[in-house]
Amino acid sequence: MMRKLLLASALSVLTLGAAQAGEQYVDETGYAVSGYDPVAFFDLKQNPVGEKQPEAVPGKASITAEYNGAKWAFASEANRDKFLADPEKYAPAYDGHCAYGVAKDGKVPGNPNLWRILDGKLYLNITPTVVGFWEKDIDGFLKTSESNWKSQESKPASSQSWKKIKDNSGTYSVEAPVIPEALTN
Repeated sequence: MMRKLLLASALSVLTLGAAQAGEQYVDETGYAVSGYDPVAFFDLKQNPVGEKQPEAVPGKASITAEYNGAKWAFASEANRDKFLADPEKYAPAYDGHCAYGVAKDGKVPGNPNLWRILDGKLYLNITPTVVGFWEKDIDGFLKTSESNWKSQESKPASSQSWKKIKDNSGTYSVEAPVIPEALTN
């Protein structure tokens, strides 16, 4: 009975969250956040502005959840459960689109290895060059992003791939999600 109650609660949270969100950015992996674990960002040591962040933690194709019309991968069942309990806390801002791009009034992909957590919210950017621009006035760009998001949110998600942008070469060393060997044989 308790399990059914928890499942029903999780489904109602997912339904409410999905109703309030725009279309989630999903790249060629078929996963939100390109198959990286959105909860794991909150356990990584965030570096100061101007320094490269640690790489995102790949999720596993065998540990997933659905939210905002997209499939999400997680490194552990514990992380999946945390996400399901409060998806809005862990899902990146702007449905996984680049925070700077939204400030410039557009939806472009977010690279999960170009991230920053501010006031408990995960933000992604598209390229290292863009991170440099964004970090010159994070507060100002966030104010603009929040204002622009009202008109951008209902527009279709970006269909671009951040991995195909030359400036992103070297921003990641591990593909996500991790697929167990049993699934690849």
